[in-house]
Amino acid sequence: MSLRIGDTAPNFEIETTKGKIDFHDWAKGKWVFFFSHPADYTPVCTTEMGRTSQLANEFAKRGVLPLGLSTDTVDEHLGWISDINDTQNTDLEFPIVADKGKRVAELYDMIHPGESETATVRSVFIIDPNHKIRLTMTYPMAIGRNFDEILRVIDALQFSDEHNVACPADWRPGDKVIIKPTVSNDDAAKLFPQGWDEVRPYLRFTEIK
Repeated sequence: MSLRIGDTAPNFEIETTKGKIDFHDWAKGKWVFFFSHPADYTPVCTTEMGRTSQLANEFAKRGVLPLGLSTDTVDEHLGWISDINDTQNTDLEFPIVADKGKRVAELYDMIHPGESETATVRSVFIIDPNHKIRLTMTYPMAIGRNFDEILRVIDALQFSDEHNVACPADWRPGDKVIIKPTVSNDDAAKLFPQGWDEVRPYLRFTEIK
């Protein structure tokens, strides 16, 4: 069964490049960027692992833990990390799940037979501190992920949670946000004393500094 937004992310215990983890214990109270790769020592995966490592400070300041997955062993991962560091000019520190038996890949529906019978596609799960899946994205094996969008959507999710608003297309921090249609004007006046621009009764933009 496919995992959906709002589902609890399934728990698992497994070996990683940073030792054995119980996923829910490891992730407790944190946001998680959980992402899969078809295989070690492959070109697109190498650039993505490198980019995640290069963005370590960006993930950290958002309270996000990156967690990679590939269906290879810990030893294979460790050798690959050396290549990643060398070719991508980085120092990869986040854990990579060693899912040789494809148990986690199957649990998270990361293998799409139309793309490959054995290798995972490029799945993305953004998981919140309550272990709820808040966003999923799936890229084909030959196309690398857009990390600007991954960071943008994490910002949007966290901002929306904090202020109980919706974020419009292409929203970036500092842009206007949308007052949810479920919020009446009377309640909006209390929640957003700075006021709003009402384009339509269902489309109200406000600024939150």
